[in-house]
Amino acid sequence: MTQCLGKLVVIGVGLIGGSFALALRQAGQVSHITGIGRSHQNLQRAIELGIIDEYTDDYAKALSGADFVLLATPVGQNPNIFQQIAPHLEEHTVLSDVGSTKQHVVNTVYEYLGNHRHLFIPAHPIAGTEFSGADAADPALFRNKPVILTPLPENNTAAIDQVTFLWQQCGTVVSCMTSAQHDQVLASISHLPHLLAFTLMNHISTVGGDQTMANLQLAGTSLKDMTRIAGSSPEMWRDICIDNREALIEQIETYQFQLENLQDLLRHSDSESIERFFLQARNIHQKWLQY
Repeated sequence: MTQCLGKLVVIGVGLIGGSFALALRQAGQVSHITGIGRSHQNLQRAIELGIIDEYTDDYAKALSGADFVLLATPVGQNPNIFQQIAPHLEEHTVLSDVGSTKQHVVNTVYEYLGNHRHLFIPAHPIAGTEFSGADAADPALFRNKPVILTPLPENNTAAIDQVTFLWQQCGTVVSCMTSAQHDQVLASISHLPHLLAFTLMNHISTVGGDQTMANLQLAGTSLKDMTRIAGSSPEMWRDICIDNREALIEQIETYQFQLENLQDLLRHSDSESIERFFLQARNIHQKWLQY
């Protein structure tokens, strides 16, 4: 059985990193938690909320005696962070991340972590909200949510087991796939929806002009449901889109084809085909909810 962590280091104590720390603390799986981040104000708030026990901007100090390190920052920061932590990793320290793209993370691991890459287990918890920072952390965030691991060929089996165990202690359902499979699948079911939500809000602003805010007061819950994720971190989603741009461009092109098809049906007032189009989508949605 996996032992309780003596020291957990969370780099990026926000929604995901903070929730992971709280969930493990609640499950009795960690003794001491050290936080690292760019905002001392946020880290101080994390202490007040009981998420972490201490914080520092000194990587050598933070990683001393660390059993497990969770990297929970925007994926664009990975190269810089890997460079800083590499000299201070102890032989037994296991690392993982929570990035929404995996192939770029894997490439960065090979570039910067050298002989320690066998103890880096790439992971992606499929959970979150549009909120950020330590105040958004919630120990129940991951309950019954999927977590995808994309192990490297040289990964230590015990390290994979430990990462699996820790996420299960957070209440998740863990599965595995390759990093390439992950990025292709997530481009359609996660990355594209976020891009569409951002785009829809900008579209509404463009057509509404000075009346945008007044117009939005007339909106129902459907628009709020569709655009909730437009409140997500622009920095984080910028990095995700750039990292997975090839798969995302392919998804955009396919989606544009669907819109053009629907546009053509509308142009020809093809009510039967439009209804079939909507019915197909509804059936897929209902099957998803019943799965």
